[in-house]
Amino acid sequence: MKRLVLVGGGHSHLAVLKSFGDAPIERVRLTLLSPNRHALYSGMIPGLIAGHYRPEDCRIDLWPLAALANARFLEDSALGIDPGRREVITARGERLAYDLLSLDVGSTSGEAAGEAKHALSVRPVEFFLANWERLRESARRGEVKRIAVVGGGAAGIEVLLAMQHALSGAAVEFALFSDTPILGGDSESVRRRIARILGARGVGVHTGRAVIAAGPGELEIEGGGRFRAQATVWATGASAPAWVAASGLRTDPLGFVAVSEALQSASHPDIFAAGDVATIVGEARPKSGVFAVRQGPALARNLRLALAGAAPLTFRSPARALALISCGNRYAMASWGRFALEGAWVWRWKDRIDRRFVGKYRTGPGT
Repeated sequence: MKRLVLVGGGHSHLAVLKSFGDAPIERVRLTLLSPNRHALYSGMIPGLIAGHYRPEDCRIDLWPLAALANARFLEDSALGIDPGRREVITARGERLAYDLLSLDVGSTSGEAAGEAKHALSVRPVEFFLANWERLRESARRGEVKRIAVVGGGAAGIEVLLAMQHALSGAAVEFALFSDTPILGGDSESVRRRIARILGARGVGVHTGRAVIAAGPGELEIEGGGRFRAQATVWATGASAPAWVAASGLRTDPLGFVAVSEALQSASHPDIFAAGDVATIVGEARPKSGVFAVRQGPALARNLRLALAGAAPLTFRSPARALALISCGNRYAMASWGRFALEGAWVWRWKDRIDRRFVGKYRTGPGT
């Protein structure tokens, strides 16, 4: 009997669970470890913040999905890995023995010195959503007059525009801060369109100087400047959970698990990783749910091969991927390489794609 442990309920592991449910493997004991029973689909979170979706529209119940795969489900977090003993250490002190391990635990938001106490991080998303409810009510009561968002990537822009839409009846100003140009990895066409939308909606955009701390009621800007804001949302680049590097796995310079093109650890062949927590050696890709979704079927295939004692196969990431950016209202932008399109029809297209993904992993009523 071989023991396969899946740590995390991320987008890639959804595909693994469905694969093992659709075509079970004999003499494999499967365990899923996740701190949350429900997996939230990242593509729908801006729509949830904006009020277009209910929470139940965006979530997938891991319990029935695990049951379909004949997997033991543990609602707990990983605190570390002991690769020598082939064990996962959980927050409750349990040690899960494995023959094969797969990690899909996502990432956390990057932090600047001193920001943690006074800024609301967009990751983990469950924590953000719980605190967003309180922030929204404070803004509606007039206690919050200005909200600053730190991070000029797609995540920061989508969250800002979603919050602005949700608070359209309140007198709240929004400001966006980024030490680099907004959407720096995207085409000029996308950046120009997003800049136009932000300007039309009265968002103050501040680029070229880093925010080094978020204090109570104000931001501290590189060079000594300060900016008054009653609330700050932190949406900078992704960071790896600290326990990953502490476990002795080979990582990239940012602490993410270094994996081969087969999604196999570069230092421990009995460990696989996908999604935000993994970086394919020699391949620069943004931390995005788009790539986690694409890696899922390849991860499922390679775990099956590894359990059978066969060599895993290479996963080829696409050179470019379709990016869909929500713009707060039922309006979105699509980009493919240098090309960009926008409109209400793009939002409807995105909505169909997102709902189809969530529906694919639902296994019964009430999920």
